[in-house]
Amino acid sequence: MPATVHVKRPLDKSLRILLIVDMSRFVRAVCVATLCLLGPTVGESATLAGQTVRPGATLDIRFPVSTFFQDYAAAGGNPRPSTGRALVSFPKGFDPAQSWPILIVTSTTDAYRTSPMDAPWYQQPATAEGWIVLASDATVKPRVDSDSWRLGLLAAALETVHKEWPQSTQWPIAFAGLSGGAKRSGVLGAMLAKSGAVKICGFFFAGINDDRLSAAYKMYGPPPDFLSVPIWLSSGLDDPIAPPGKHEHVRASLVNTGFKRVRVEPFPGRHEIKAAQVQLALRWFRQIGKF
Repeated sequence: MPATVHVKRPLDKSLRILLIVDMSRFVRAVCVATLCLLGPTVGESATLAGQTVRPGATLDIRFPVSTFFQDYAAAGGNPRPSTGRALVSFPKGFDPAQSWPILIVTSTTDAYRTSPMDAPWYQQPATAEGWIVLASDATVKPRVDSDSWRLGLLAAALETVHKEWPQSTQWPIAFAGLSGGAKRSGVLGAMLAKSGAVKICGFFFAGINDDRLSAAYKMYGPPPDFLSVPIWLSSGLDDPIAPPGKHEHVRASLVNTGFKRVRVEPFPGRHEIKAAQVQLALRWFRQIGKF
């Protein structure tokens, strides 16, 4: 019988629609058989969603969304997204036969922002550190930009990557976001960690003024080693939305929950992403994860 997770209380309005999550089915849908071929042969170019991958460049791809992920994204009255869109940036020297960490970018819902809109903030510093940057969206607009909507499309995007390069199921994954995107990154990370579909190696939260990750951890109950995932809090000294005191409050809340590696790193600036902080955080994730 498939394992199920029963949600006992809502985290916010967008999660009230997630009454039962069939996690074993989720794992089967995201992961692909490891008996598939492990990437292109020597002399062939790597491709993703029918496009040629050029190391050091960015692809704007369209990908199919399976029925399962359509159901997931459509929960709560959203339209069924049959096609997704993603920006995928690759570091120089990219070769899918090797292991490459992936940075997943998530945007806030304010001002109708989508994750591909935020991706350019991370592309240069992340690819310079040898990371792939992935930001997913749909080709239709949701009625409610909920966590289930974002997760369904992100999972479908990862499924596309995994089908093209089955070995990528073992590549480390970190989550990044600014403000509401940081909060949502934590929720998506906890949900995916519960499914066992990805290897999470870090969180980069910038301009965050409330700890949503602890609530998601308590709701979804990912494995105990989730508490060892490193968390970088990027704090602008003149941030009017998430001032330094708010970042310290988030840090204390995370530590109280049991997270073991939490850093608050200030910088001269406001409510923004600092490229230098992205690079330092990704180096730290590598150091902790030894990859």
